[in-house]
Amino acid sequence: MTMIMERQPDFAAMRTAMVASQLRTNAVSDARVIAAMANVPREQFVPAEMAPFAYRDDLVALGGGRSLNLPIATGRLLTEARLLQSDHVLLIGAASGYTAAVLATLVASIVAVEVDPALITQARTALGAHDGITIVEAPLEAGHPERAPYDVMIVDGAVEQLPEQLIAQVRTGGRIVGGINDKGVTRLSAGRKSDGGFAMIDFADIDCCLLPGFAKPARFTF
Repeated sequence: MTMIMERQPDFAAMRTAMVASQLRTNAVSDARVIAAMANVPREQFVPAEMAPFAYRDDLVALGGGRSLNLPIATGRLLTEARLLQSDHVLLIGAASGYTAAVLATLVASIVAVEVDPALITQARTALGAHDGITIVEAPLEAGHPERAPYDVMIVDGAVEQLPEQLIAQVRTGGRIVGGINDKGVTRLSAGRKSDGGFAMIDFADIDCCLLPGFAKPARFTF
């Protein structure tokens, strides 16, 4: 009787292919971001049955209606954030911890906010003990004002609007990047907070995961 051994995915080769075909060809130009995404094992941040699909140019289901963002979306957001090693970062939408793991090699500290207890468990298991990452269970739209002000806020997904309470947690001169969901169309946007106010400018039309808790209030018509 011939035994047929199931072939295990070559995740290292898949990471290399992701960098070559999804990041370098799509304006992910920060060498530090590319190196971090080339080294963090993305397959460890998805359910075991989804590991073979971890490097596809597509959303990866995490359970509970949530998804891991596309590699290109995360790569473009981190590139546009102009990250510095000294930055104190607020990450909205920690999900299973992947983006926090990438950020950990790029900045000084990360406060990662997540509302889903199951995802928090996944993130803590995948990340292990890490002095630079604090995972906070809270509504995504609330952020974590106790550790403000932040140098950078990264919204790793698409929202209909950013509430003032989140923007207020970023220091003057700080950067904010994230996805905007405009009537079902997602775009990546970036802005810098100033004394005169804050606005975000779209820089790429890229699909990204939708985050809960940011719907615009319904307008009443008469």
